Amino acid sequence: MSKLAHPEMITLILSIGIMLLVARFLGELARKLKMPLVVGEIIGGIFLGPSILGRYYPDLNHSLFPLIGNVPIALNGITSISVIMLLFVAGMEVELSLIRKQGTTALKTSFLGLSIPMVLGFYVAHNYYNLFRQTNTQQNLVFSLFIGTAMSISALPVIARTLMDLKLFKTKIGMIIIAAAMVDDVIGWLMFSVVLALMKTGVGSYEVLYTLGYTLLYALLMLTIGKKIIDKSLPWAQRNFSWPGGILSIALGLSFIGAAFTEYIGIHAIFGAFIMGIAFGDSVHMNERTREIINQFVTNVFAPLFFVAIGLKINFIANFDLNLVILILGLAIVTKMLGAGLGALWGNLSLRESLAVGFGMNARGAMEIILALLALEAKLITEPLFVAIVIMAVVTSVMSGPFMQWMLQTESLKYPAEPEEQLGI
Repeated sequence: MSKLAHPEMITLILSIGIMLLVARFLGELARKLKMPLVVGEIIGGIFLGPSILGRYYPDLNHSLFPLIGNVPIALNGITSISVIMLLFVAGMEVELSLIRKQGTTALKTSFLGLSIPMVLGFYVAHNYYNLFRQTNTQQNLVFSLFIGTAMSISALPVIARTLMDLKLFKTKIGMIIIAAAMVDDVIGWLMFSVVLALMKTGVGSYEVLYTLGYTLLYALLMLTIGKKIIDKSLPWAQRNFSWPGGILSIALGLSFIGAAFTEYIGIHAIFGAFIMGIAFGDSVHMNERTREIINQFVTNVFAPLFFVAIGLKINFIANFDLNLVILILGLAIVTKMLGAGLGALWGNLSLRESLAVGFGMNARGAMEIILALLALEAKLITEPLFVAIVIMAVVTSVMSGPFMQWMLQTESLKYPAEPEEQLGI
C-alpha cells in the first residue's frame, strides 16, 4: 500500500490547518451578518479553490492544494468520512417521540410538504430535461427522481437554529415545523439512497427490490431492537468508560458500522449513518451534554473541512449558469411553499401560519449540499447544476428566518408549547 511522501504529508497537514482556520474566520463573519455558519465555510472554499485563488494565484493554489489525479490531496478520504459524520449528527436531531406527539397537523404538513415537491420536481425534470443542461438522456428517469428528492428534503439543523433565533422553537408552530421536517428528511434520504442504488443496478433490475427490502429491514430493526440495545447499553458505557471520550468513540464507531452495512447491501453509506444517528440520539439515556459534545466535534472539525472542500473541487465562477440557478431556486421555493403551506392549511392553521410553515421548511442548508455532492460524485448531475443547487441551499437558508418573521409579526403565536411538547437542542 502506497503512503504519502514527506513533502505530501507536510502539504496535507498544512492544507487542513488552512482550511479549518479560513472556514472558522469566514463562518464567524457570516454569523455576525445573521447568516448560517455554512455560508462562510463555503465562501472560504470558493476563495481557496480554483474559483479565486486558483484563478489569480495558480502557483500558490497548486502549492497549498496539489492534486492526486483530479482530486486535491486534502480531500482524499475527508469528504466521505465527513458526510457519514454529518448524517449521523443529522439523524441524532430526529426525535421519534416528538413526531408522534404532534399528531395529524404535522403528518399532514409532512405528507404534502414531501409529496408535492417530489411529484412536481420529478414532472419538471422528466418533461423539461433539457432545461437542466443534462447530456445523458439515458439517465432521464433516475435524474428526475433525484430532482424530485432534492426538492423535498429540508435542512433540519438550519430549521431548528432559525426557530430558536426567532424564539419560536418551543411554540406549537415550531414543533409542527420540526416534526414535519423530521419525517420529510427520513423519507427523503431513503428515496435518495434508492436513487443511487438505481444508478448502480439499472432501473429494471430486481436487485433494487432486494436492496430496498434489506434497507427497510435495517431501518426497522435499528429503530426497534437496535434502539433498545443502545438504550440498555448507554448507562453501562457511561459508568465504565471515560467521559466524554468513551461515548464519543462508541457513537462514531456505530455510525461507521451502520454506514458500512448499508454500503455493503447496495444503499449509500449515508443512510446507514443517518438511521444509526436516529437510534442513538433517540435514547432516553442520551443526555444533552453528550449530544452537544458529539455535535460540536463534528460540526466544528469535519463540517468545515467538508464545506471548504466543495470550493476546492469546483470552479463556481466558471460553472455559474444564471438560468439554471433561477430554475432550481424557483422550483425549490415554489414546490416546498406550495406543499408545506397546503399541508399546514389542511391541518387547520391560518393562512399566515401556513405560509410561515412553508418558509420554515423551505430552508435546505447543509443537507441539500451533501445531496448534491453525492449526486455529482456519482456523475448524475453536471457541475453547473451542482453550483445551482448549492446556491439554492444557501439562499433558502438565509431567507427562511426573515420571511417567517414577516409572516408571523401580526400573529399572536408566541405562546408556550405544552410541557410534553417541549424539546431542547
